[in-house]
Amino acid sequence: MSLQPVEPRYKPYKGAAAGWGALKSVTRFWLDSKQPFKNLRALLKTNQNGGFDCPGCAWGDSPEDGRIKFCENGAKAVNWEATKRRVDAAFFARYSVSQLREQSDYWLEYQGRLTQPMRYDSQTDHYVPVSWEHAFAQIARHLRGLESPHQAEFYTSGRASNEAAYLYQLFVRAFGTNNFPDCSNMCHEASGVALGQSIGVGKGSVTFHDFEHSDAIFVLGQNPGTNHPRMLEPLREAVKRGAQVVCFNPLKERGLERFQHPQHALEMLSNGSRPLNTAFFRPALGGDMAALRGIAKFLLQWEREAQAKGEPAVFDHAFIAEHTEGVDAYLAELDATPWERIEQQSGLTLDEIEISARIYRDARSVIICWAMGITQHRHSVPTIQEIVNLQLLRGNVGRPGAGLCPVRGHSNVQGDRTMGINDRPPAALLDALERRFQFKVPRQNGHNTVEAINAMLEGQAKVFIGLGGNFAQATPDSPRTHAALQNCELTVQISTKLNRSHLTTGREALILPCLGRTDIDRQAEGSQAVTVEDSFSMIHASYGQLEPSSREMRSEPAIIAGIAKATLGDHPVDWDAMVANYDRVRELIADTIPGFQDFNQRVQNPGGFYLGNTANARQWSTSSGRANFTASPLPADLLHEKVRSTGETPHLILQTLRSHDQYNTTIYSLDDRYRGVRGQREVVFANEADIRRLGFEPGQKVDLVTLWDDGVERRVSGFSLLAFDIPTGQAAAYYPETNPLVPLESYGDGSYTPTSKFVAIRLEASRDNGRIH
Repeated sequence: MSLQPVEPRYKPYKGAAAGWGALKSVTRFWLDSKQPFKNLRALLKTNQNGGFDCPGCAWGDSPEDGRIKFCENGAKAVNWEATKRRVDAAFFARYSVSQLREQSDYWLEYQGRLTQPMRYDSQTDHYVPVSWEHAFAQIARHLRGLESPHQAEFYTSGRASNEAAYLYQLFVRAFGTNNFPDCSNMCHEASGVALGQSIGVGKGSVTFHDFEHSDAIFVLGQNPGTNHPRMLEPLREAVKRGAQVVCFNPLKERGLERFQHPQHALEMLSNGSRPLNTAFFRPALGGDMAALRGIAKFLLQWEREAQAKGEPAVFDHAFIAEHTEGVDAYLAELDATPWERIEQQSGLTLDEIEISARIYRDARSVIICWAMGITQHRHSVPTIQEIVNLQLLRGNVGRPGAGLCPVRGHSNVQGDRTMGINDRPPAALLDALERRFQFKVPRQNGHNTVEAINAMLEGQAKVFIGLGGNFAQATPDSPRTHAALQNCELTVQISTKLNRSHLTTGREALILPCLGRTDIDRQAEGSQAVTVEDSFSMIHASYGQLEPSSREMRSEPAIIAGIAKATLGDHPVDWDAMVANYDRVRELIADTIPGFQDFNQRVQNPGGFYLGNTANARQWSTSSGRANFTASPLPADLLHEKVRSTGETPHLILQTLRSHDQYNTTIYSLDDRYRGVRGQREVVFANEADIRRLGFEPGQKVDLVTLWDDGVERRVSGFSLLAFDIPTGQAAAYYPETNPLVPLESYGDGSYTPTSKFVAIRLEASRDNGRIH
């Protein structure tokens, strides 16, 4: 957390998840905010009725009030945003952009909150103050000067509120394009595509209370201890009441092993902990589809044995007959998949797969959860459809305690998509916008993130506007992404804190400082609330609690409205009126987005309201009107043809991941408590047998080089090899430091999501062979 240098150290962590370690960490961040007592009052209002929604992950909460509802990483996010440190005009006068580029991502964000709009002056290489009016006029001049609206890219981070996202998509569509590269393109796009095709809605089907009634919870490709810590409590409670919690993850993450509840006094005083799983399986990277196929194949075998013996069926035949289509083709695909291939590709033994299949079969109600360990592969869409297939076989969709649960990342990434942030928007949304606003909505597909980067590289896109996030660092193939942004005529970043994207400028660039979730949002008609949607389709109101750092900061809705008015005038709405009172924005949402009727009234309910989910009601909004089984073969080869054509055999398959003191590209400190890493991030976790097989020693520094046949060298240098409990043939390292290794052209079929969990690499000795201990 401190910027003082710390001696790099690696020592495996022995403690439980959360507990005393979490309390100690939260206390350090709380004190380091430089306004601890104000922040403590704010923390106690996190996720509470009348308070603000956590700016961290999208995990939902029990609607009951009256208890502490933030986790360790949520507290870090609040204290990180609500710091007393300021990045103002004096700061930018002191540092040139070239000097700032030499600093680490951690150092940049640690400097504090952005406080006033700034314009890049290329002559002096400094950012200089600019008025809001001049900033809006500069953006409008560039947008109106484009040959086509499709030459602009409008990026959105999952932190934006529903109100901001709705105004953003309305402005951009009135401007004339569907170019909405979005953070979801890089994480759960495969979930939306797969679920949309299979069950008719691209969201999870479970609610928070389903976890209280589930007999088995399968957790696939997910590390909730770091990425969604509030999920640990329902997992703990499930094990405690006798439910099965089955984990599939190559790394034995501490948050999936045992948990010490910080709010349980006896557990803390006794330094005790409880297990968080009843079975743990470690598949090969990319092998989850094969493992799921194996479970389904066992179920089919047992179903046929039951039929032959006249015993109770394994499949839910009534559900299959009434609600699904395509089961015969899927069962034929199960028969056609050989066990040898399942075992080889999954990385699991048939005994392990059979154990997991028996747990699944013996549970009446099953929830399957997954995150980016599933979604960031080339075959992620069919893998998620295999999850759906498995659930459909036993009717585990649309009843209490059962369902599909993609665990989203940023706090409102799901809400952004609901509001229309979609480069491939559904016709129903466009029809509703045309009816309500009486203008011709663009119908052609826009650019997703990968397409937007290519368009900027090729000079087809000339203006980039980022509503939150850190596009330059969050995206794959970092040097090419940086070059894409620098190829623009104008880049605009709407942000709370300084990051790498502000230093990766077009020929002209603006920084527009916005309010955060913790800040009080005062507009012409009083203090305003915004809303967000969590992973369970619950809509919450969020009220800022702290005075803004500067009067120059504006809310995201106000910034979007200012750009829109300067560009379009009062079309298709009175933008000033929208900002004066966000109730008016919510009225427009209610008019055009299904499920939001009486929005302003319902959002006042303690805990918010449930948006609803057609699949949870067993209503299937698919072309067939039924839930669809998908008969996809297992991949012929997990290695991409661009890897095979190099002629090299990969030394290791790398997955990129977060450290514990990290949220997306925001680095809270250089430590990773649960993995035992302190004071460093340029590390690569590998099995000691692999390290020695490749001719290296633990602690030695190496370069990581991507195998990809396109003439581009992708290399990161000076990474220390850490001997770690990881399956042979695999490696893991932190992003964004290893994003340069992910080829822009390596993305999921049907999703365009970068394959950040499956990167073929070789290791080379670094010139600096210093070691850590």
